[in-house]
Amino acid sequence: MEDDEEVEILEPYGLHFSDLMLLSSDEASSPPSSDQEEIRRLESIARSVMENLGPNGPGLITIAGVPNATRLRRSLLPLARRLALIDADRRKRVLKEHNLGSDVPMKKLDRSVSSFSMQLKYMQGTKSATIDASPESGYSLSEQQNYPAVDKSIDFQGSEFEDLGNSFKDLGICMMKLGLCLARICDRHLGSQELEQSLLASCTAKGRLIHYHSTTDNLVLKEAAKSKQSTKRKAGQQPIKNEQLYTNGSDARSCGNGSNLWQQWHYDYGIFTVLTSPLFSFPCHNEKTCANRCFCSSCQQEYSTPSGHTYLKIFDPTKNMVQMVKASPESFIVQVGEAADIISKGKLRANLHSVCRPAKVEDLSRETFVVFLQPAWTKILSLSDYSIERFQANSQCSTIQNGDTCIGEHDHDRLGQELHKIVPPLSLRLKDGMTFAEFSKETTKQYYGGNGLQSKR
Repeated sequence: MEDDEEVEILEPYGLHFSDLMLLSSDEASSPPSSDQEEIRRLESIARSVMENLGPNGPGLITIAGVPNATRLRRSLLPLARRLALIDADRRKRVLKEHNLGSDVPMKKLDRSVSSFSMQLKYMQGTKSATIDASPESGYSLSEQQNYPAVDKSIDFQGSEFEDLGNSFKDLGICMMKLGLCLARICDRHLGSQELEQSLLASCTAKGRLIHYHSTTDNLVLKEAAKSKQSTKRKAGQQPIKNEQLYTNGSDARSCGNGSNLWQQWHYDYGIFTVLTSPLFSFPCHNEKTCANRCFCSSCQQEYSTPSGHTYLKIFDPTKNMVQMVKASPESFIVQVGEAADIISKGKLRANLHSVCRPAKVEDLSRETFVVFLQPAWTKILSLSDYSIERFQANSQCSTIQNGDTCIGEHDHDRLGQELHKIVPPLSLRLKDGMTFAEFSKETTKQYYGGNGLQSKR
């Protein structure tokens, strides 16, 4: 795979929150004819949004200027690492208290990802299309809450999880609303209401707080497991089985240590995926210190990545190349999923992506928060009017067609072959008339194995 410096940097099209609100408002469908300049400006923005989410674009945009977003992001993201590394019994209590679950095997001590999830309801999200975007409204879900400030040195001492559930819900609902507003904009361009109505019919979205492990994080986990086993032996108790290093994880998208990817290449199969710009940090102590059994799992130093790298990589089939996404810390990234691609008959393009480890910054961890917006489980996915060429292109993962690699010759052949092996073809996961639940189950099964059922949380 490519070195970080050899990958082209993508600066996605940036949509400002105020314009998102204007374009998704009722007035946008019938604007006053007096302000022709404003009408032309909004029409130009809408075209740019669709071009970037469409078949000739990268399949993602960013949204900036969302009120209160920075505070919500910095309240929640630093908790991801702490949750991943605290004692397992305490973590279970914290997750239960805040109605969170985990959708990765937490006993896998060499896991590269820890993920904590919750189903978010559209009780407030259904109002998203008519949010007052005026300065007076502030669009604040929790403006009066006192969120803890986060300095450059992130200290987790004290009751750091006290507002975990509320912060999770507040940021999640904020991101759900962004996705709903964007769905309305796309629907107007497509001449339907299918995307927005599909999201509202689902009643829920899935929020996921994710910690991408550094090398030191895994050493901390292993040392903690050794200490726990030693304590139990001294107490004359039977050591807990299956807390050893797992070598065959069920998460096919996560790569073990030694890979240059934190998360393997894949498509999201919902409508939109909304992500915070990630937070990066270093541990207080380096590997050498950890090797001497002096660990610090509760303190991190924040790190600003070079050139605003998110280390989110996408494959752009129109350019036949991998690109590294650049985004400001204050922005949200919105990616198109396969359900949107199918529902829009190919007028939106699902985004093939991965998360890579920094090549020259070895002991860096990464935190992000993701909301997956999906249609109702009963939504029928029809292939009528969906071009055969488009379906076949997606089925080949934009890699190998008619024996030729479309990633390009020479250096890119290997990447194309790897992607072809990793990403299960759409034609093997989707049949005409499938419900979204059936498509989801088959997709999850082919990516992860097992029965294909998702976590309930």
